[in-house]
Parts: sequence; C-alpha cells; structure tokens
Amino acid sequence: MGNKSYLWKIVVSIFVLLTVSFFTFILLFMVAFSGNIHFIPFIISAAVIIYIGYVLVLFDVFYKNRKRIKIFWTIAGIILVVCLIQPVYKWFDNRVPTVDAEVNIYQYEPFTDENKLVQLENEPTLKLEEPLPKMDGATALYPLYAAITEHVYPEKEYNPYKSEVMVNQTHEAYTNLIFGKTDMIFAAGPSDAQINQAEQQGIKLHLTPIGKEAFVFFVNNKNKVNRLSLDQIKGIYAGEITNWSEVGGKDDSIRAFQRPQDSGSQTALQRLMGDTRLMEAPTEDIATGMGGIINEVSRYKNYKNAIGYTFRYYSNEMVKNKEIKLLEIDGVAPTRETIRNNTYPIASEFYIVTAGEPTGNVKELIDWVLSEEGQALVEKAGYVSLKSGE
Repeated sequence: MGNKSYLWKIVVSIFVLLTVSFFTFILLFMVAFSGNIHFIPFIISAAVIIYIGYVLVLFDVFYKNRKRIKIFWTIAGIILVVCLIQPVYKWFDNRVPTVDAEVNIYQYEPFTDENKLVQLENEPTLKLEEPLPKMDGATALYPLYAAITEHVYPEKEYNPYKSEVMVNQTHEAYTNLIFGKTDMIFAAGPSDAQINQAEQQGIKLHLTPIGKEAFVFFVNNKNKVNRLSLDQIKGIYAGEITNWSEVGGKDDSIRAFQRPQDSGSQTALQRLMGDTRLMEAPTEDIATGMGGIINEVSRYKNYKNAIGYTFRYYSNEMVKNKEIKLLEIDGVAPTRETIRNNTYPIASEFYIVTAGEPTGNVKELIDWVLSEEGQALVEKAGYVSLKSGE
C-alpha cells in the first residue's frame, strides 16, 4: 500500500510539473510578446518555487517541521525579491513622463494630403523632368528638401525610404552618396572618416552651402543651469568638468550624452572640441538617434543630470520637446536672429553635397536652391538662408 501511495505521488508530481510548465510557457510567451522581458526571471523563479514547494508538501518533507518551512520560504522570498528588482525598476522608469522625440517622417512626405511642408506664394521657375536627381539627407533637413521636391519635382509618390527622395541618418546618407546610390545629399559637413572613405573610392566631395543652422546644447528643463561658455562645454565633454556645481548648478554629476561616430551632430561636436580631446562616452550614454538623445535628457527623475546636443531646427521645429531647454552659449541664445546676425557662437552652414562637381539636373536644382526663390523657401521652412545675413 505504501509503494502504491508513493507511486501515486510521483504521478501527481509529474502532472503538476506539466501543468505548471504549460502555464509558465504561456505566461512567458505573453510577456515576451508584450516586450516585458524583464519579468522572465521572476516568472521562472516563481514557477520553480511553486512546484518545488508543492512537491515537498506532497512528500511530507515539511511535515511537523517548522524550521524547514521557514528556511524554504526565506530562500524563496530572497530569490523572488532579487528577481523583482529589475521589473520594479522598469515599472518605475516607464512611469516617468517623457516626450516622444522621434519624428514621424511621413508627415513631411511630398505630395501627400495635409503634410507639413511649406509653400512659396508663386509657382517656382524651375520644374525638373526625368532623370530626377536622387536625394538623401539628414532627418533634420528632410522638411527642407521634401519641400524642394514638392516645388520642382513632378507630382507622384516619394516614399521616404524607397524613392528618388529618401531620408536617413547622416552617416548613411554619406555612404549612399559615396557608393553612388544617390546623386546629392542635404547634410552637415562630412567627418574626416567620411572624407577618407570618399577618397578611397576616388571621389572628392563637393559641398555647396545652402543655409545656416545652430549647433545647440540642451539640459533637462528642471536643471537650474541656463547658460554655459564654450570653454565649459569643452571641459564637460573632455571629462574635466564632472559636476553641475562647477558651472552654477546643483551638486550632481554630469551625464554627458554623445551620438554615434560619423553622425552629423557628433561630427559637429568633434569640430567644436578642436584640439581638446573628447572623452570616451560609456556605451549606455551614446544615444542611437537624434530623437534618442533628446529623450534621454528629458527623463527628469532618471536623467535630470544629463546634457545633450542637436541642431536648433530639429529640436525647436520638429520635436518641440518641452521637457528640455536649449542653453545659451557665451550668453547668447540659439535663435534664428542670432544665427542670422552671427552672434550665436556655434552657427555653421549646411550643405548640398555631391560626389564631384554637380552637373545636369543636379546643378540646375542646386542653382535654384541658391536663387532668390530657393533661399526664400529655406527661410520659410524655418531655417536661416545664406542671403538673410547679408
């Protein structure tokens, strides 16, 4: 009779194991599908503890032995608490209010209903026909060259990712140009690596300035620091200034975000640093996208000590993130007026870049962008035209 009872307990324990495993698998699938993978260790640990606890009770291991019960639940409790640390942190992190800094590119797609592109009052004097120049460029300049497209290209679909008019991050746009996938790109100046890459392909990049823009630094809106000097910026990104109290803020370490190598804004930072050595940023402090770096700084509870950088138009006109504020540099705020009168110290030109001297329709388009009509479109789109500072 005892053997039958023992055998029955084994059968029951196997059935319970299969049942717990089945429901655990379903729960894990649901958690993974919803993107909450940080709950997986807790779910697995809870399932194992439930099963082991049931088996121990089934086989009378705890029978009249409170010490064993206490030891088991103490160990189980410690395991569950440890496994809950990350889910609780993620839950808290997700509750921090943030502003979505990634831009819906399709709202600037040419010839679509209710897009956000600006229009000139009169019909443009240039209308291009096939073969149409293939364009690419940085996200921050897409509203401009999409508007150019809508003015001078024939009306049809121009999908931002698979047409004659594409949008990418700066380093991808340069790669596409260098390897002949596009005829022209709208971007900030190239990095040394991009210049070298072009030279290795026997190409000399030709830069045509078409407007001016401000390179800006920003902090969380609740940071009491409103302005920094160029020397302080360099000190922060050289790793020499490490606490906000050193520049008039609270006693809190500075978390200085950077962008990936060869991105437009990272190249701008490297140019700004000049001979001052740029510190190596921890991997977790390198934001992958222009929107990503803005989002990281905007998280007050987690990243109230952060500083980041971008271009004025992207921050003010495309993202409009109220959780961050742009800093004055050397006492001058980054506005269209200070870019126009050259008082903001980190204003620079942006370009149409071609592989060699532009010819044909590419040259016609560039000439039109530099014309009074084209420069008026640059200005109306929210950038600063070359002619505005004359």
